Amino acid sequence: MTREELLELIKEVQEHQSEREYVEVKKAKNEVPKRIFESISAFANRSEGGVILLGLDDERGFQITGVDDVAHLQEVMTQYCVDLMEPPVKPEFSIETIGGCKVMTVEIPGSEPIQRPFYYKTVGLQKGSYVRIGNTNRQMTAYEILAYMNAKSSHSFDDEVVPSATIDNLDSHRVQRYLSSRILARPHAEYLTRPLEALQRLGVIRSVDGIVRPTLAGLLVFGEYPQEFEPQIVITYLRYPGITEKEKGPKGERFIDNQKFDGPLPEMIDRTLGHILASIRSSSLITGLFRRDIPEYPREAIREAIVNAVAHRDYSPMARASYIQIRQYADRLEIQSPGGLFGTVTEENIEEHYSTRNKVLMRLLEELNVAENRGSGISAMIGSMREANLQPPLFQDRTDSFLVTFSNHSLMSPDTIKWLNQFRSLPINERQQLALAYLRLNERITNSIYRRLNYVDLITANKELHGLVQTGAVGQHGTRRWTEYSLAVVPQEIETPSTAADQEETILDYVDKHGSITRSECQHLLGVSENRARYLLKVLTDRGLLKIEGRRRGAKYVPTGLWRITRK
Repeated sequence: MTREELLELIKEVQEHQSEREYVEVKKAKNEVPKRIFESISAFANRSEGGVILLGLDDERGFQITGVDDVAHLQEVMTQYCVDLMEPPVKPEFSIETIGGCKVMTVEIPGSEPIQRPFYYKTVGLQKGSYVRIGNTNRQMTAYEILAYMNAKSSHSFDDEVVPSATIDNLDSHRVQRYLSSRILARPHAEYLTRPLEALQRLGVIRSVDGIVRPTLAGLLVFGEYPQEFEPQIVITYLRYPGITEKEKGPKGERFIDNQKFDGPLPEMIDRTLGHILASIRSSSLITGLFRRDIPEYPREAIREAIVNAVAHRDYSPMARASYIQIRQYADRLEIQSPGGLFGTVTEENIEEHYSTRNKVLMRLLEELNVAENRGSGISAMIGSMREANLQPPLFQDRTDSFLVTFSNHSLMSPDTIKWLNQFRSLPINERQQLALAYLRLNERITNSIYRRLNYVDLITANKELHGLVQTGAVGQHGTRRWTEYSLAVVPQEIETPSTAADQEETILDYVDKHGSITRSECQHLLGVSENRARYLLKVLTDRGLLKIEGRRRGAKYVPTGLWRITRK
């Protein structure tokens, strides 16, 4: 790490008065903290790794206090990383003198899911494996550890037999249609004319102790009612009236719609998709004599996300008790499936890399034309969202689950185009304008998001994001693989005189209903940028209507006594 990168890292921590997702700060004046292994394990179990910053005191505003014995600290950190971690971690050290104090950085390299978990050998796999959640380290759950261990083996759970089921629990009509399609596709494969042999070779059934039973994949695809044996392998759908689960409808209802979809997977997918499409809003486009209804979210994006959730979820025994969850809010649609990313796939490379934990199931769904060619689903989601003028889907690997979020905010709405006019004097292209439009609605943009937004390569994205920084419109945070960008200033929103007052009133109504509001909730509530949300909350705080409780990520805005008087 260069001196400039270190100074930027320290500046960011001090400005936020908080550690970051990829930065852990330790005072380490005379010795390394005894539980430093938690940070090493947590960072090693991330795709992007992380940095341990030694020589800053988080209890004194992250002031630089320095470390005394650099050689000793480096020796101890090396011992922790190389000798006491399994697998060994190879750290990179940097030492700089800042204001007369020595500061050390320990860079922990990232890893692919198949290499994990990295754990502290002294306390063992179960107690020594950690993950990074926000700016804290959390011990891995038994399921998370098992999921990583399963990924390292060639074992597949979808081809295991279902002990209590028999071949009679398969729908004979579905099976026959499938075999007929296989014969048409492979007319010279003679075994396809012998049904029992064909089904065994295709992974639909297996003989155990002389009894023919369906595999899990066979039961889920061809079963008359798979949930008779696996009741939790379903899709649940909840539709909320607002942008959070706390908001209630006009009659005090927690959600507008609550559904559960079951049956064989192809049927489950179709029923779920049909229900969501019937639930989302549509706008009308008149072309000549015809009217075309345009759904709030592209049909292709929703379908691909549902198919991916079904095909790539974790079907191991420990995960079968969990179900796929679909949550629809006023501003977004979330699809969450059990099990994190598998194999070599990460959030960063999810478009280019392909790996599946359910090989038999995936092949069956492809042969039934339920799933498309392998690896095309993610690109289809991104492409259909872009064609609909919506921001790219957000992919989040949560170790024990995978979350896809679709936002319904139009990137180039008339209001956004007016808002962008304030940047018209800057030397930026249309792709950079689109990035600014994205930042109007989101706190941060990264290189990978920029690439998905504009269909450009890594080098072009780096160059154009750096160009935005040079204009002064965007600020850069972090370094190298941890770099993020945000709006550098609070640009003037293009609004009518009543707009600000309306937004302030909306915020106060929300506080009146829920008792508090966070910056993030304010941003989602109004559909504005992070900076705009901060500005509006500051205005209400300066006027004495709201006050801040808590610090850092836990900060929220609550009503004051003056607010209660004015709201009566």
